Amino acid sequence: MSGIDERLHRARARIAAAAARAGRDPAAVTIVGVTKGVDVARIRDALAAGLRDLGENRIQEALPKIAALGPGPRWHFVGRLQRNKARWAAASFAMVHSVDSVPLADALDRAAARAGRRLPVLIEVNVAGEPTKAGVAPEEAAALVAAVRARAHLEPVGLMTVAPVAASPEQVRPIFRALRALRDRLREGPGGPAFVELSMGMSDDFEVAVEEGATLVRLGRAIFGPRGTGPRERPGVQGEEGAQEV
Repeated sequence: MSGIDERLHRARARIAAAAARAGRDPAAVTIVGVTKGVDVARIRDALAAGLRDLGENRIQEALPKIAALGPGPRWHFVGRLQRNKARWAAASFAMVHSVDSVPLADALDRAAARAGRRLPVLIEVNVAGEPTKAGVAPEEAAALVAAVRARAHLEPVGLMTVAPVAASPEQVRPIFRALRALRDRLREGPGGPAFVELSMGMSDDFEVAVEEGATLVRLGRAIFGPRGTGPRERPGVQGEEGAQEV
């Protein structure tokens, strides 16, 4: 078993155990393998091991990988998206996790219209109110969801958050619990039955996220191993798998 095979197997086992503790079906949780800083050869190894959903933080890094790997993987955009890159996101990704404003929704709606599709999106919520993180405030999420639902070429399907860096995963459990509660309240409005996704949890805290209802977990190091040691990619820094940059 290769290193990536082993890490993916271990991540699935940990998800299954966390789901069992919460009385959930582990099949309801999708691993999104975050490929920031990961070369195409290692991504191919992950695909060969059965990974199907891939996430990228930057458009310029994603597009060559998407072209090289061809059809098959389901790509998620999980980074902070600039409006002037919306056309590439709408054309190349199965889902965008990081819609946090009406202007960005408008740009994606126009881009999806040009691409001839209806684009599934998640509303990013800054649950912890961190000034350095993207995302709408929880009390503003309902208005943004309503605005996105009014766009003909966007399909809002749930919420996403990036939890604060913490010494223990238990410290961020309230963040995940709050996002789930917000999702449940927003499901009461129009389009509620389709509003099911919770993109939350990364390599340091995904088991707690699964226990709290995550349907999409964004795993980078847990699958591909440590990456570089630059200021944005230090091992143990959760932002490497979050929605911080394009």
